[in-house]
Amino acid sequence: MSLTRIFLGLGSNIDRHLHLCAGLEALADFLTDMSCSPVFESHPVGIKSGPFINLVVSALTDLPLIELDRRLKFIEADNGRYAPDRKGLPLDIDVLLYGDQVGNFDGLILPRAEILKNAFVLWPLSLIAPQMTHPDVGVTFARLWENAKIDQQLWPVGFEWRGKQLTPVGMLPSI
Repeated sequence: MSLTRIFLGLGSNIDRHLHLCAGLEALADFLTDMSCSPVFESHPVGIKSGPFINLVVSALTDLPLIELDRRLKFIEADNGRYAPDRKGLPLDIDVLLYGDQVGNFDGLILPRAEILKNAFVLWPLSLIAPQMTHPDVGVTFARLWENAKIDQQLWPVGFEWRGKQLTPVGMLPSI
């Protein structure tokens, strides 16, 4: 089976480091050639909660889109996403891009609209795939970020996974 390049958005606002690391580990079990963007903290958008941390993951998969999405829902569930008594969002994983697919796939709309609406998606995407072109808009992610007029505050934060610092030290605020 052929491999498809995918981009996933991950976010958490409860035990953030724990849940994002658990999500990354689960993804590493079935994705290949996985790389992670820097990690950003931001105020919540669309819900009342504590601050989120977010990143974008690039990887290759041999899974069909619907099977990939199903597995992501299981990972979210394993991290308490659908628990009736949860307070916040332990782990959110969204398919942002699946190859160059454009359209509605059993209710999953690609490319995900949040790419153009949320700084916590577009900025990390522009860093991990700057020269890649948005399949629907036809503009690179670097250019989209450069021209974005998104009214959201976010900032790079230190985050380690598997002994590697995902956010370059040069991006972190000086103390």
